[in-house]
Amino acid sequence: MLNATAPPTPRRSGAADMTHAADRRDLAHTATAPPTPRRSRNADMAHAANRRDPAHTTTPTPRRSRTAAAATLCLTAAFLSACQAEARTYAEKLGFPAGARAVILHVDDAGMSHDSNVGAFRSILEGVANSMSVMMPCPWVPELVRGLEENPGIDAGLHLTLTAEWDDYRWGPLVGREAAPGLVDPEGALWSSVAEVVANATPDEVEAEVREQINRARTMGFEPTHLDSHMGTLFATMDFLERYIAVGLDEGLPLMFPGGHNTILEAQYEAQGRDTPPGLGRAAELGQRIWDGGLPVLDDLHNLSYGWVPESGPDATDEELTEYKVERYIQALRDLRPGVTMVIMHSTDPSETFKHISTSGPSRKGDMLAMLDPRLKQVIEEEGLVLTTFRELKERRDRVD
Repeated sequence: MLNATAPPTPRRSGAADMTHAADRRDLAHTATAPPTPRRSRNADMAHAANRRDPAHTTTPTPRRSRTAAAATLCLTAAFLSACQAEARTYAEKLGFPAGARAVILHVDDAGMSHDSNVGAFRSILEGVANSMSVMMPCPWVPELVRGLEENPGIDAGLHLTLTAEWDDYRWGPLVGREAAPGLVDPEGALWSSVAEVVANATPDEVEAEVREQINRARTMGFEPTHLDSHMGTLFATMDFLERYIAVGLDEGLPLMFPGGHNTILEAQYEAQGRDTPPGLGRAAELGQRIWDGGLPVLDDLHNLSYGWVPESGPDATDEELTEYKVERYIQALRDLRPGVTMVIMHSTDPSETFKHISTSGPSRKGDMLAMLDPRLKQVIEEEGLVLTTFRELKERRDRVD
């Protein structure tokens, strides 16, 4: 945590934005492909118990020990049954078939700009993406909400926003400076980095802003299907995370929270050589709390795509962007483990003005082009993946009890 008296971290400039994936305090951002998923401890235990002992198949059991042997077999069977029950994914708990790989193809940053809105809607209405979340403090939210009214049924949540990271395109907290001075930088906008929010904002201020963003959505006639966190700010400290979970449970709104095996997410942090955020070190415990509170829980989170930038960078053609991103998404989809996995992207249809916000336009456009490419739909069918949404997960969770 930064000291509150430390000078603020400079806001990210357009030129620096292409390295944003390495520096962003998100749940996970890296251009490195995750390693082969490790077998879980439960799987290892079951594997060890199921290994055949060569001596056991050649030596008959003495009569006096048959009772003991039978008891041992019963205990082993009970142990394996318990392990298998413990290893059940949240997808199975929600009623998906055993071994099912359910996927939410989720577009972040809707409402940030007109170009972001176009990319989000195109990815869902014309492509295979099926969920989005909205940055309520941003100026293009009214256009986004009107689009949702015209296309009812779209899975749309809130991308809870506590930072304003760009140099020349910024926004402030909805509660205002007087209500939450710790959320506001010297320009009157939200802080530009997660570290500055941690150093200056109190949990009470964070919760007040989160609740106000929900209130604004409802005031506009937009009922969110879920909550998640822009730049992972709400995962930065346990105090922030506790408020995030409390608000979700209080409002009955599903949360982006990976409380399952987290194979992909843990591999991403390992590849980066970084420690996981404090809350993710308690993922199983917190996931169970969220589940017991009546909300669905994710098994894993894939958040690598922001760092997928082709070598040609900003000079990449649409064809190069499409081929590069489609290849990456296909591999990511094939590598999914059983459970419910949220795959995050930032689909945008950048106009001439977007470059004045960020140089991330090519990567964001590549996300949109990949979602529109028929090869992704083909891979989803070939792999037997099940597309789902937060709306469906909540409906399934409501039926469990």
